[in-house]
Amino acid sequence: MIKYTEKHTIPCYDTDAAWRLKPSSFMNLAQEAAGRHAVYLGFGYDDLIASGTAWILSRVHVEFVDTPKWREDILLTTWHKGLNRLFFLRDFILTDNAGNEKVKATTSWLVLNLNTRRLVRDPKLMEDGTVCSENVIEIPADKVQMPKDVEAEFVMKHLVAYSDIDTNGHTNNAMYMQWAMDTVEYETASVRPVKEFTINFNHETKAGDIVELYRASLEDEKGLHVYVEGRVGDVSSFCVEIVF
Repeated sequence: MIKYTEKHTIPCYDTDAAWRLKPSSFMNLAQEAAGRHAVYLGFGYDDLIASGTAWILSRVHVEFVDTPKWREDILLTTWHKGLNRLFFLRDFILTDNAGNEKVKATTSWLVLNLNTRRLVRDPKLMEDGTVCSENVIEIPADKVQMPKDVEAEFVMKHLVAYSDIDTNGHTNNAMYMQWAMDTVEYETASVRPVKEFTINFNHETKAGDIVELYRASLEDEKGLHVYVEGRVGDVSSFCVEIVF
C-alpha cells in the first residue's frame, strides 16, 4: 500500500461559521492519516519510539482548491516521497467522492533521536517499496519568516495548557495554526476563505510556556498575506504565512 486513503464526513466541530473546514482541522486529519500509513509501512510511532526516535513535523504547505464544508463526504489520500536534502517528504490530497480536488498539501518531516536531539537518517525509511515519487505540490514547503519591510505588531499571549498538548508531551502541530488564525481579525477570518498557508515549526513548546504572538499583513494581487510568528522569549517557536 504505497498510497493510503481514508474516508471522512466533515463534522461541525471541524468547521467555522461559514461551514468551511478549518486549516487546523485539516492538519489534524493529515497528521493522523500520516501516522496510520507510517504504521502500515513499518515506521510508525511505535516502531520509532522503540529505538528512541520520533517523527518531527518541520514544514507544511497547504493549498485550498475548493474548501470542503460541513457534512461533505471526502477522501484523504497520502503517500511517503522519501528523503529530500534534510527532510522526508509526504504529500496529501483531499477530494470529494467524484475525485474533484479540494485540498492539496506537501509536508516535510525530520526523524529525531530523543536522547541526543540529533537528526537520524534511517535507510529503512527510504526503501523503494515504500516510496511514491508523485507530487501533488511539486515544490517542498518553503522557509517562512516575518517580512523585513513591515513591522510586526504584538497581538496576544497564549499560555500553553492541557488542550494544546499531544501524546509526545508538547504542543500538537495543529494548535499553532489555531493560534495563528485567532490573531486574524474575525471580520477577515470569518468571511475571506484561506487560499493557502505555509507554516514552519522552529522550536517545540510545552505546557506552561507563554507564547507571544506577532502579526504582519501585506496585500497584493494574490490576496491578503498574514504572517504570524509565535515567540517564547527570544526564540521563534513557529512562523506561518496565511493567504486569504
